[in-house]
Amino acid sequence: MQADAFLIDEYASQHTTDDDEVLRELYRYVHLHKLNPRMAAGPVQGKLLEFICAMLKPKKVLEVGTFCGYSAICMAKALPEDGHLTTIEADPECEDVIRSFVEKVSLTEKITLMMGDAKLIIPTLSGYFDLVFIDADKVSYPYYYEQVLPKVKSGGFILADNVLWDGKVLDGAAREKDTQALQRFNDMVNSDDRVENVLLPLRDGLMVIRKL
Repeated sequence: MQADAFLIDEYASQHTTDDDEVLRELYRYVHLHKLNPRMAAGPVQGKLLEFICAMLKPKKVLEVGTFCGYSAICMAKALPEDGHLTTIEADPECEDVIRSFVEKVSLTEKITLMMGDAKLIIPTLSGYFDLVFIDADKVSYPYYYEQVLPKVKSGGFILADNVLWDGKVLDGAAREKDTQALQRFNDMVNSDDRVENVLLPLRDGLMVIRKL
């Protein structure tokens, strides 16, 4: 008998190391005060992002789409001593929450928050990144990808969240703009000879891309 996807997610969560107290507080805050709490990475994906940073030991990380700071904190916790994360968020209502929780976990020296339109900010960023995490407006995923790829080191990684979009990407006749953009993004990455990629069915889909 095939198990229910929700039960599998619950089982995975129960068998993943617990968040620390501040992340649990942030996750509760998101569920109490935000209309779309699923936008927060959550304990399983957050721990995966933390592990990826612990394994790769990236010195420069870029996050496109901070929301309330959950994923940024998870990644920054595992950065090497000389590592730094730049994160971009468009919603001004999230700024105070992000800064408050980053301060609570004493990561103000590790995280730089930039408020505004990522499409305008990314071209202003100098240097190369070892890791980029894309988790912002879905319509712009193809645009973000083309913007950040030249800024990723050879052998570096791009992670893109929500690429399954509740399974809507399977609909060949989809009319929703978000779905169409994600379908275009997934196809774009898969046919790009500058990279290799794997799509993981974790939560709402995580595309892992390695620049050649």
